[in-house]
Amino acid sequence: MSIGRKITEPNGIFFITFTCARWLPLFQLTDGYASVYKWFDHLREHQHHIAAYVIMPSHVHALIAFSSGPGSINTVIANGKRFMAYALVQRLQAQGNTEILEKMAGWVNPADRARNKLHEVFEPSFDRKECRTLRFTQQKVDYIHQNPCKAGLAKLPEDYLHSSARYYYTGVQGIYPVITYMELQDIDLR
Repeated sequence: MSIGRKITEPNGIFFITFTCARWLPLFQLTDGYASVYKWFDHLREHQHHIAAYVIMPSHVHALIAFSSGPGSINTVIANGKRFMAYALVQRLQAQGNTEILEKMAGWVNPADRARNKLHEVFEPSFDRKECRTLRFTQQKVDYIHQNPCKAGLAKLPEDYLHSSARYYYTGVQGIYPVITYMELQDIDLR
């Protein structure tokens, strides 16, 4: 469920979800998982922390600790989605997948088209929930890691390749290194 409200807090730990337009499995179709990892790299370069994630075929869930800095959290997310959108469109073009590109072009609303937007890659807004307690944070981490199992993509959370579950369940980092949500308690996000 997407929302259009602005995050007014300058920092904090947030459970973030964003979805491909019309739930298209674009990450899977393009093998575009690396675009999310590059965005995570960008976040880390700006002193943000990735504590948990799962990249599903059509959406991303992440637990991110945002540090105070230039630009709002909404802007950080919007810029990340824009960066990933370009990468996914380039992959579709390289694949010659004109059918999906044409669909995504048709979904662009007139106002965005007037601003030269060519494709609707993601749903316009994103879902976010601030994690203020350890209990709530743990619930969100569990939800993130169980998502592939509920979708039938893995039997065990740690078996899904594009997830931080391996680290939480076995202590071995997966494709993208994370810190645990417990480690966030010792970080000053101001």
